[in-house]
This record gives sequence, structure tokens and C-alpha cells, in this order.
Amino acid sequence: MNKLKKYMYQPKLMGIVMVVCLWYILYAVLKTRTIPAPLTTMQYFISHIEILSVHAGASFLRVLLAIILAVSIGLPCGVIMGRYPLLDKVFSPLLYVLYPIPKVAFLPVFMLLFGLGNVSKVILMLFIIVFQLMLSVRDGVKELSPHYFTVIESISDKKIHMYRYVILPAILPCVFSSLRVSVGISLATLFFAENYATTYGIGYFILSAWMKMNYVEMFSGIIALSILGSLFFEVIDCLEKTSTPWQS
Repeated sequence: MNKLKKYMYQPKLMGIVMVVCLWYILYAVLKTRTIPAPLTTMQYFISHIEILSVHAGASFLRVLLAIILAVSIGLPCGVIMGRYPLLDKVFSPLLYVLYPIPKVAFLPVFMLLFGLGNVSKVILMLFIIVFQLMLSVRDGVKELSPHYFTVIESISDKKIHMYRYVILPAILPCVFSSLRVSVGISLATLFFAENYATTYGIGYFILSAWMKMNYVEMFSGIIALSILGSLFFEVIDCLEKTSTPWQS
């Protein structure tokens, strides 16, 4: 009984149980082959875990590479814009023009410029993440009180110390919040992008199953996609707790 109570108070476990219950209710009420039974889907998922892992792994690498590139570009650019108002005035209008545009609209352009392979898909997700990151970091730097810079300058005249001990700790929460939002949008966009000139990827797997009207396979792919997204969010949460212990 104590173990049961312990599991009942696990929010993530309870969330999964609620989703499965809702799924089963829809299956029982609608009685359509479009929504397969949860048990049948899980059996298919387990028996085809190897091929699902290959497709999920391909998607994982695309998103991971886009995140690494976006952080490498967006973080320093955001800091520079936040620290230097003149550069902010020059580049902010460009960001404000490009940021609201649905990035998936650029997919044909990227495919023409960079080919139909992985490069165009990674660049598409890079565009999604980097603008969000730059704006969040810029705003985080702007909100810093000038007193912090005065204090660090009185202690050390090295610029690296200002970035290491003042700016970086201040913007890390902004970075992780931005990544959470961007990763979710990236996965949704990747689902669309992987249906063009791709043979591996969880988006390709799901649409291929839908075209074959194999709904058990399709829902197995959806489960794999949700696990992939959860993995990214868990990693981001873990990195945030490790690098910003004062937030806890």
C-alpha cells in the first residue's frame, strides 16, 4: 500500500497513466481502427523497438546538432546585443522581421541552397532556435543592474571575469527557458521536414505508417516522438539544475 501511495504521488507517472486512460476511453468509445488499442500499440512498439530507435536516433542527432549550433551562435550574439546598444539597434529590426515568420516557410529555400539532405533540415531547426535564444539572452543581459558590472570591475579588470561571474550566471535561466520552447517547436517542424527526401527519422516513420494506413505503427511512432521530446526536456532540466543551483 505504501509503495502504491508513493507511485501515486509521482507527477510524471500520474501524467502517463492519465494519457493512457484517456487513450483507452477514446478507443472504447469511438471503436474505430484509426485509434488502436493501447496494449496492441505497446506490444508493437516493444517488438519494433530496434527500427524505432534508428528513426528516433536520426531525429535526435538532427535536433541535437541544431541546438549546439544555435547555442554557439545565439548566446554570444545575444550577449553582444545586450551589452552594446548600438549593435542592438542595428540588428534588432532584422530579428523582429525574421522571428515572427513561420520557419517552415524557409524549408524550400534551404533545400534549394543546401540540398535535400540533413543540412537543410538542421539549418531549418537552427533558424527556429537561434532567434528565440538571441532575443532571450539579449533581454536577460539588458535587465542586469549596472551595479553588478561596477562591483566586478572594482575587483578585476579582466573582461573574461565579467562574462564568467556576472553575465553568464544571469542569462543561464533565460537560455534554458528558451531552449525548452524552441525544442518543442523544432520537433514539430522536424516532423514536417523529415517527409522530404528522407528515409530515416521519426517524422518520416509516422507519415509512412499513415500512408500505409497502419495505425498501430503510426501510434508507435507518435510514442517514440513523445519519448524523444521528453528526453530533451529531461536533459535540459538536468543541465539547468546542475548549472544554476541557486534557482532551486
